[in-house]
Amino acid sequence: MKFLLPTIAALAATTSAMVLQQPPKTKTSTSTKWSPASWREKEAKQIPVYPDMDGLRAAEKKISKCAPLVFAGEVRTLQDQLADVCMGNGFVLFGGDCAESFDEFSVDHVRDTFRVMLQMALILTYGGSQPVVKIGRMAGQFAKPRSSPTETIDGVTLPSYQGDNINRESPFTAEARTADPDRMVEAYDQCAQTLNILRAFSVGGYANLNRLHQWTLEFVDQTPSGSRYRKLANKVEESLKFMSAIGIKMDGPEMSVVDFYTAHECLLLPYEEAMTRNDSTSGKFYDTSAHLLWVGERTRQPGFAHFEFVRGLANPLGVKISDKASPEDVLEILDTFNPKNIPGRVTLITRMTAKGIREKLPAILKAVKDSGKHAIWVSDPVHGNGFTSENGFKTRSFDDIRDELEAFFDVHREMGTHPGGIHLEMTGKDVTECIGGDFNGVTLEGERGLGTKYETHCDPRLNAIQSLELAFCVAEKMREIQGYPDLEL
Repeated sequence: MKFLLPTIAALAATTSAMVLQQPPKTKTSTSTKWSPASWREKEAKQIPVYPDMDGLRAAEKKISKCAPLVFAGEVRTLQDQLADVCMGNGFVLFGGDCAESFDEFSVDHVRDTFRVMLQMALILTYGGSQPVVKIGRMAGQFAKPRSSPTETIDGVTLPSYQGDNINRESPFTAEARTADPDRMVEAYDQCAQTLNILRAFSVGGYANLNRLHQWTLEFVDQTPSGSRYRKLANKVEESLKFMSAIGIKMDGPEMSVVDFYTAHECLLLPYEEAMTRNDSTSGKFYDTSAHLLWVGERTRQPGFAHFEFVRGLANPLGVKISDKASPEDVLEILDTFNPKNIPGRVTLITRMTAKGIREKLPAILKAVKDSGKHAIWVSDPVHGNGFTSENGFKTRSFDDIRDELEAFFDVHREMGTHPGGIHLEMTGKDVTECIGGDFNGVTLEGERGLGTKYETHCDPRLNAIQSLELAFCVAEKMREIQGYPDLEL
């Protein structure tokens, strides 16, 4: 099958870098017949150029014959839960690494992020009195969009690192930075292992509500957030004992099993197409690499390859929205991705900074509300708040992240719309990548300086303590909107 588009093929002879030009805002018809391969007829951005085309075709063929990572029935269950969120009866928690890596993969790493997300979900459920849909940025979040196709170090210019499923970050050599299709297959294998781990923890007893205290990581336990969590867990345990005492059975799956879904940015389209299957039950096409996929600010433009690919999928879809998006842009996205106006089909993920949220989001909310279109509104407070520290680390400010979250809830309260979730780049590890935090915060230098445990392969992540602190902040804002008193923990 032909892969390279005419606009990309001309570059293949001279570079293995991806195409990064930002597409213009054009009104391009999407009424043509869709297929999993119809994106190949569109102009593509952020797609790597593979010098080894035979290797690429072989990798695509191999992946297309692999077992699905997720199944259509699971995706439909998620869709139903998201529909409830869309109607104001729930909340979504997205969490996980900025970019997964081959080197960092381990059972412990997956488990620790999972357990922190369980704690966050418990805080949000108890605080906000709403069910929480848990979605991990896991089992597929490898590829990352880049602002530049090349990187220069000591006068040497090479293709940018695009994620472990495409090329290698180090050593800084032409060989390492060349797009390698075999890495797609390796990524699939790791995704399968990750999902096996997540399914085991989700249904194997680890998520049992009787284990509330055991979810706490040791380095979190003696912190103020750890103390607040223990008090909350004690209250939940008391409630469970009362329910048991009055005859409610506590050994059902509702108490021991959790639904946990996966999501990632739909970026590497050869892989995503190879993972797309036609569901025999519904006749619809599902991308079985994840339950939910999203397109980013750089790839969401109508008429281009990524927009074309995701519009025909039956999976729930996410779209990142920055302060550059106009109300008209958002309405066009909803018209194309959700022409039947199905609740829960589209999640709009705002990444605007606190200032952008307060200045830009109200007009977008009003336009969508007035149109009667359904959308879930989720805040991504991390991506708009990055900067380079004085000592050269790419970082984010915890205070800026919290400010954007608070602005998100404030604007929704003012507009009478439902703040439907949060989307965080976080980890269960005790990393020092985002500056700040209410306790044992990360500093520029010193014992908790940025360089102490700076381990990310891409963007800085919130550590477990910072993640729990934000969860309590969000729970308080949820209570404020509903008119509940502050949590007394």
